[in-house]
Amino acid sequence: MNMHEFYVGQVFDAYEFLGAHVTPDGTVFRTFAPGAKGVCLLHNGGQSAMQRIHDGQFYELFLPGAKEGDLYEYRVYTQDGGYTDHCDPYGFGMELRPDHKSVITDMYKYKFEDGEWMAQRTDCLDKPLNIYELHLGSWRRKEDGEWYRYAELAEPLIAYLKESGYNYVELLPIAEHPCDESWGYQNTGFFAPTSRYGTASELKQLIDLLHQNGIGVIVDFVLVHFAVDSYALAHYDGTALYEYPHQDVGVSEWGSYNFMHSRGEVRSFLQSCANYWLREFHFDGIRMDAISRIIYWQGEERRGVNGNAVGFLKVMNAGLKQRNPGCMLIAEDSTNYAGVTKEISQGGLGFDYKWDLGWMHDTLEYFQSMPEQRTQRYHKLTFSMMYYWNERYLLPLSHDEVVHGKATILQKMNGQYDMKFPQGRALYLYMMVHPGKKLNFMANEIGQLREWDEKRQQDWELRAYPLHDSFYYYMVELNRIYLEHPALSCGDYAQDGFLWLDCHQEERCLYALLRKGAGEAMAAVFNFGAAEQCDYEVKIPGAKDVRVELYSDWECYSGNTPKEAEICRLEGDILVSTLAPFSGVLLSLEIAGCEM
Repeated sequence: MNMHEFYVGQVFDAYEFLGAHVTPDGTVFRTFAPGAKGVCLLHNGGQSAMQRIHDGQFYELFLPGAKEGDLYEYRVYTQDGGYTDHCDPYGFGMELRPDHKSVITDMYKYKFEDGEWMAQRTDCLDKPLNIYELHLGSWRRKEDGEWYRYAELAEPLIAYLKESGYNYVELLPIAEHPCDESWGYQNTGFFAPTSRYGTASELKQLIDLLHQNGIGVIVDFVLVHFAVDSYALAHYDGTALYEYPHQDVGVSEWGSYNFMHSRGEVRSFLQSCANYWLREFHFDGIRMDAISRIIYWQGEERRGVNGNAVGFLKVMNAGLKQRNPGCMLIAEDSTNYAGVTKEISQGGLGFDYKWDLGWMHDTLEYFQSMPEQRTQRYHKLTFSMMYYWNERYLLPLSHDEVVHGKATILQKMNGQYDMKFPQGRALYLYMMVHPGKKLNFMANEIGQLREWDEKRQQDWELRAYPLHDSFYYYMVELNRIYLEHPALSCGDYAQDGFLWLDCHQEERCLYALLRKGAGEAMAAVFNFGAAEQCDYEVKIPGAKDVRVELYSDWECYSGNTPKEAEICRLEGDILVSTLAPFSGVLLSLEIAGCEM
């Protein structure tokens, strides 16, 4: 490792030097503790002094016989005469909570067989990207309530993703964390896959098998803050090594410590960690949590831009893209900061996608409102296209929207039980035809009506009820159409890929739009009101033929319309539609000058 580059925040492979590295004869341990008085290795009940190396700020020890699976930690002596036992900041494995020692892990014994996938993967800018967001510990559980291991999940997960029509899966943070309720967002072992579900090799096997079955894998990554547990990063060498020394900016709104992104050693730690997940585990993308807390001091625009932290993001994103061809970098950012997805050479932050939280809030608020209120709120559903072209957006209906009293997605639909399903079907059709890549949290696709609880698996027994089962099969068909029709994805970020055909039917709550891409055209018409709308007319210039691909009110999806009933017809280039309450129809079009 280049020491100068480490100190100035230019290193992306610090984990190859620091941490515990297995050799044929034993293990080499190295840690960075510049403020320490000394460091000892604790291993198998023994204690061994580590030697200062390089400029005296690093410590090293080779321990013969130390092997994979052994537990270890560092006893870090502070300048005031005390000491604290810490897990390894660069450790590749950790014990299951409440234990917290590091575990010696051979990172290179698993051999991937996904070379074809890795050579061909892309950022999907001009392709469909349909993400299934997943919490590994509560998607499914064993009959005794225990977690499945990474490798055990492979077979059922691959089968389900293929059947359901998702081409990517996104895992909530899987770095080690002490508290189940944090869902992985308060980390103690940034380089250690959580031992809840197995080992690093087992996680690699899961990703490898997903790739071999044509499914990409994204991981949620926390680079803003870390857990306050004394055995982890907090005051690692007796000083504020990773965190800010001052409480006013050092503690986050979640009660965790904020990383000091202006410090070179912290930058090298975080960007090496991000590169580690992409390079060593073959993750295809990283979703970076709470980016607004990096852009602005404490995430508050009134406090101003944190210039050093923004500079760190640019360097990290550029380095990750250079080192990991075809990977995706996704920002969760709730601010209006300009250029999040703009190229770094053009002054942007260099992300591929940004979560469209404005679209998510406006859309869900619209569907939560009573039908008679929707005429006043009509443009909640059109406003997103006023700012859409500013960034490359991804549309999320994520884990954040199904917890903490917010209700599940289907629960949010206005009205009683039976009334929620047609609105849910119409909502998801609207989401699929709206420009932008897609993300849906687990169990949304079965119309779950219980908020997500990380302690139990999803309510798969709901599939025994016809309304839920037909809702699932509706989602399957919608996903299939999205994956197979390029008009719904190829033109996501092209100005001519989207057109409002009609967005001024406030009194009738009707909307019509056109999508185009790769020589294909599709249209969608929606009735989000409580009354049937007969013979609604909208002009589609050049339209020559129309075919119904999906109607959300078909009887096979627990609607009221027989599949053979006429929904739409063309009269010249005028599309005439009759739509049931709370319904939408998706159409394939033949348009003059647009090859199908």
